[in-house]
Amino acid sequence: MVILMNDKTKKESSANIIKNLFHFLKPFKFYILIAFISIAIISGIEAYMPVMQKIAIDNFIILKSTVGLQVFLLKYIGLALSLLVLIYIFTIFGTKLELALVYSLREQAFKKLQHQSFSYFDRNADGWIMARVTSDIRRIGDIVAWGFIDLVWSIGYITGILFMMFKLNYKLSLVLLVLIPFLVIISIYFQKKILENQRKIRSVNSLITGAYNEGILGAKTSKILVNESKNIDEFNDLTTRMNRVSVRGAMTRALYLPMIIGLNSIGLIAVLGIGDNLIASNSITIGTLVLFINFTIMFFDPIQEFSRILAEIQGAHASFERVLELIHSDLDIVDSQEIIDKYGDINDKKIHNWEKLKGDVEFRNITFLYKDNEPILENFNLNVKAGETVALVGETGGGKSTIVNLACRFYEPTSGVVLIDGIDYKKRSQSWLHHNLGYVLQTPHLFSGTIMENISYGRPEAPFGDITDAAKLVKAHEFILKLPKGYDTEVGEGGNNLSTGQKQLISFARAILKNPSIFILDEATSSIDAESEKLIQEATNTILQGRTSFIIAHRLSTIVNADRILLIKGGKIVEEGDHRSLMSKKGGYYSLYTEQFNKF
Repeated sequence: MVILMNDKTKKESSANIIKNLFHFLKPFKFYILIAFISIAIISGIEAYMPVMQKIAIDNFIILKSTVGLQVFLLKYIGLALSLLVLIYIFTIFGTKLELALVYSLREQAFKKLQHQSFSYFDRNADGWIMARVTSDIRRIGDIVAWGFIDLVWSIGYITGILFMMFKLNYKLSLVLLVLIPFLVIISIYFQKKILENQRKIRSVNSLITGAYNEGILGAKTSKILVNESKNIDEFNDLTTRMNRVSVRGAMTRALYLPMIIGLNSIGLIAVLGIGDNLIASNSITIGTLVLFINFTIMFFDPIQEFSRILAEIQGAHASFERVLELIHSDLDIVDSQEIIDKYGDINDKKIHNWEKLKGDVEFRNITFLYKDNEPILENFNLNVKAGETVALVGETGGGKSTIVNLACRFYEPTSGVVLIDGIDYKKRSQSWLHHNLGYVLQTPHLFSGTIMENISYGRPEAPFGDITDAAKLVKAHEFILKLPKGYDTEVGEGGNNLSTGQKQLISFARAILKNPSIFILDEATSSIDAESEKLIQEATNTILQGRTSFIIAHRLSTIVNADRILLIKGGKIVEEGDHRSLMSKKGGYYSLYTEQFNKF
């Protein structure tokens, strides 16, 4: 079940991460500004609050006086209320920043996926993609909104404490200052280790997400083949790996915090020892010593928080690398800027500039190979005239689907050219070609929603009359009317409320509603019952008239009326002709056909 894949995510430098982060955060600078200003003021107030305790000890407790107490209390209450208001403000704007950033990143990731070609999804498993657009982006939003705000608080808090301490007594302040270089050295070392562990954890997390996805989608198949124990073993291997790398990461963090706490204790002992001598010599007051003890304890609170945030940032660093890998991934198929300017792209289609597609398709000296693999096609040539129906038959892996996908520009040839109406299709926009395609897959996929919404998916503005005409043309209208809500019937997730045959008829209607010039049937009847196949076959004879059509067929009885049948083997056309002429040759096609006929 589980396909293990190496995570080859490009490692990004911190400078590049920050540069990209600023780019993504630019639209939300107002949220950031308000949140950062409020948290900076909060850190200053919190750093000053112990000074109020010193004043209370020296002026009211030791002297047993109430002179100025009312003013002191009003000032203290004012500071406390200010904290409440500022905490409310930064919480509101921090939440807005998190939600806006997550939305923006997911939107950009989704848009990039819409532009990607088939080859991208061949290389990257569903789980790999899902991990990036869900958990990785959520982690980034959390650390940016709250991690960096807490980082500002920690820096402001530490700065405020140091300022107050040096203002009151530089000797005691130097005790803590001496410890800072040790904190920096320890932090740098451990953060590198934490980053390495986080990268490994996120990598294994992607594999687990993929395993979940594949396990859910393939649950029925696993049960049919009684393969549950193998799936469990493979999943246990992944969770064991996750446990191992997670424990290693936890141990690294567990070593880090005790070291920080140890330095805290050293600083506190030093302050008590030196402070006692300073009190004896009347250099400082008891309130000042209490203040420095509080400052010493408080000083290491933001340090610990700072270290925690750095660890979280390192984890987000790994997540950001993976999200950038998706958002900045190169497109395998792109239109030139000149083509986009004239014809538009998928977001801005300039339909008024699109030429009418007649349907002539020519493969000229085509070579195609997937990355790091042997060529699927080599010096392949084929000329299909407008309105001609061409059937592709042959063994699995022979190149039939590759030929069709190249014609649709879902892939582009490694070398050679594909001509549509005599012009290299790279000189037209992808949208122009795809707008003129009708494609019916072997396994029909319906989207959650109604039957009407699914039929009109490729042409959402279509009037209801056109939708019903398309359904009638493919023999789907009758069964749709028998459903409880007719065309408003919900199909369920993936069309689970309908039979396979019904889903296929709807996918036919969806394809024909676009009134395409080129029609593709990819094993469109191989997974349905005989009754549905008969309906589809009747519809096909009508649908294909006047359209350039490619039919990939497993059941050869469905393509006997094709204008031309190509027997494909090893990426080459080994036989070519109509059904009658190929049968008379008694070659490879004859053997395939008679073998199937004898089976049935």
